[in-house]
Amino acid sequence: MAQLTPTFEKIFRLMAAKRASDVYLSAGAPVTIRIEGNAQPLNAQTLTAPQLTEWLQAFVADEARWAQFVRERELNFSLPLPGIGNFRCNLFWQRGTPAAVFRYIPLEIPALEALHLPPILRDLALAQRGLVLVVGATGSGKSTTLASMVDTRAAQRSGHILTVEDPIEFLFQHKKSIVNQRDVGTDTHSWAESLKNAMRQAPDCILIGEIRTRETMEAALQYALTGHLVLASLHANTSYHALNRIVNFFPLESRALLYGDLAVALRAIVAQRLVPGLRGRRYPAVEILLNTALIAEAIEKGNLFAVREALERSLTAEMKSFEEALAQLVESGAITREVAMQYADSPSNLAWRLDNGPSNRVKDEVSEQEPVTGSQRSAPNPLRTPTASDETSVDFSHFRIE
Repeated sequence: MAQLTPTFEKIFRLMAAKRASDVYLSAGAPVTIRIEGNAQPLNAQTLTAPQLTEWLQAFVADEARWAQFVRERELNFSLPLPGIGNFRCNLFWQRGTPAAVFRYIPLEIPALEALHLPPILRDLALAQRGLVLVVGATGSGKSTTLASMVDTRAAQRSGHILTVEDPIEFLFQHKKSIVNQRDVGTDTHSWAESLKNAMRQAPDCILIGEIRTRETMEAALQYALTGHLVLASLHANTSYHALNRIVNFFPLESRALLYGDLAVALRAIVAQRLVPGLRGRRYPAVEILLNTALIAEAIEKGNLFAVREALERSLTAEMKSFEEALAQLVESGAITREVAMQYADSPSNLAWRLDNGPSNRVKDEVSEQEPVTGSQRSAPNPLRTPTASDETSVDFSHFRIE
């Protein structure tokens, strides 16, 4: 366990107070904080390599753990602060000196409605079985969305929810469901060991923090095929990219079997991005691919391009592409056309949608919603009259760290 030194207590309390998502520590640069997706220095103090090394060594505290960090050049762990939240800590080396990034995980787990995510996510969270993937880039809110889905299920369905995470981020409470959280490296030796033994722990729902390997992907598919709900994250920009990543985990000779298993096991892929809107706030643009009969048939044949085409042409209200989601945000006045074009996978497709009138789907009333930040918390409605507290940039010039 890390030692909460006065320096880091001050930094972490500031992160919580400002609802910052990340803090960056690097020699030769000032302490940098990210709020509402924008990074800015805390003050003009530049960290020296000896100073930062001293800070981090005192924070890690344990000599054996520091020696491990020096040897392996990476160290990941989480640190809970009672009454404040959880902090995901990543220490690494760059240019021969230690550096660190800390992510703030609030104590409260926001409801799906508070995050202004599509209602279909609630149905997916309560599903009996199947594989649900939440994908997106780093900082797109995948962990928050998954946490909200798990908390929704825990509150509304009885059973056992098992999570495997590296490290644990949000801390769940036992509700109608018992929630057991396993931290890789602390509660279990490895992903492989934890997933191998998961069946013996009789879960109804399994959360896999991130799918990074073929072995983890195989386990996720097998659990989904044997009647469990599996929620997992994957680094991919879109549902189409996610399917390609899954396929590329496997050698050519085993892909025919993979396509068949995936066509049966997959329930949905949710891809999300946080798009800058008014006054620096960010809104979620969410692509949803549901495994309909048409989609399943295309997957089984290994025709992933047909999957993408089916998504683009779908008339199902719950299924939408990024262009559809972005068009709805523009039509609601939440974001500008120019910003939407920057985030679109197909600007020409988006332009056609915008130029041919409002979306033919039920439009989200985003203008009446509170915006979503990098940590996906609720925030003041940006369509009201702005105040000084609405500014994304915060003056930290008087903030000092000893």
